[in-house]
Amino acid sequence: MTADLSTESAIGQRGGSWQLTQLLDQAAGFHVLSDTLAELTEQGHPIVVGTADLKYSNGLVLYAEKYPDRFIQFGISEQNMISAAAGLASTGLQPWVATFASFLALLCAEQMRTDTAYTNLPVRMVGHHTGVTLGFYGTSHHATEDLSITRSIANLTVLAPADPAQLRAMILASVDVQGPIYFRIGRGRDPQVYTRDDLSDFALGKAITHGQGRDLTIVATGSMVHPSLEAAKVLRSEGRSVGVIDMHTIKPFDSEAVAALAGNTGAVLTVEEHNVIGGLGAAVAEVLAETVNSPRLFRHGIPDEYAPVGPPTHLYAHYRLDAAGIAAVARERLG
Repeated sequence: MTADLSTESAIGQRGGSWQLTQLLDQAAGFHVLSDTLAELTEQGHPIVVGTADLKYSNGLVLYAEKYPDRFIQFGISEQNMISAAAGLASTGLQPWVATFASFLALLCAEQMRTDTAYTNLPVRMVGHHTGVTLGFYGTSHHATEDLSITRSIANLTVLAPADPAQLRAMILASVDVQGPIYFRIGRGRDPQVYTRDDLSDFALGKAITHGQGRDLTIVATGSMVHPSLEAAKVLRSEGRSVGVIDMHTIKPFDSEAVAALAGNTGAVLTVEEHNVIGGLGAAVAEVLAETVNSPRLFRHGIPDEYAPVGPPTHLYAHYRLDAAGIAAVARERLG
């Protein structure tokens, strides 16, 4: 099943130092991706893995080295990769395919919808380097619309892990899920939020609550969970009652967790590394619009614009999506 059409792979083969540097540069998140898929393969699950010229960038080279006959390098042909994955799934396999989220959710939206979701095939699609994590690469590589696209596709489960431990828990929990899944992960460098023990009872579609907030409840997803928790610590030190909800599953959405905020918190602040239109904030708004005595909602994320080019850390500060920025936005909203 091995096919190698990758420019990235060719460079790696020609330049050993380049390849080694790339491997050493891989963060824990991508090691967890490869290791967990290898673990499932060892257990006998019909896993096959593919990527579109990015096996070094997403760490799947580690899986390819262990199971070369279960790995396909599709080269720069993302749409073909999704259609081929659907074909593989129709034979009883469970394909896991990965590429930059900007290419997966935008370029391949039709293939995701028609080839995997309409047919309800068990294709696992990993969109990595989401949001503005590829800051220097510019608009073509920023993925700030993928949640609004994927959550509108019927039959498609949408997941956004906060850290590597949660990614592993999600992969394990998704093994027997029927239908396609979109995983929204960052660049593999997310700071630790959970240990494996913390997630012993992890369940897809069930939000994780970090404290109750009488003044404010922050609802965050993916990369924004850690800075939201840090912001909550600062706000609590100032005497405010602040809780945080990790909404790791965007679809199916935990409506009960949001509806339960009515009468129990003064305001809700959603935080996402995504356009404020159509993503987490919109999902929370949809629930609160049908909830009696719902609290005031404030949406925080990337405004309806194209992010400038720059390092991710600078872009987070620019959009106030770091801990200090989130705390500042919360103070403004709380008055």
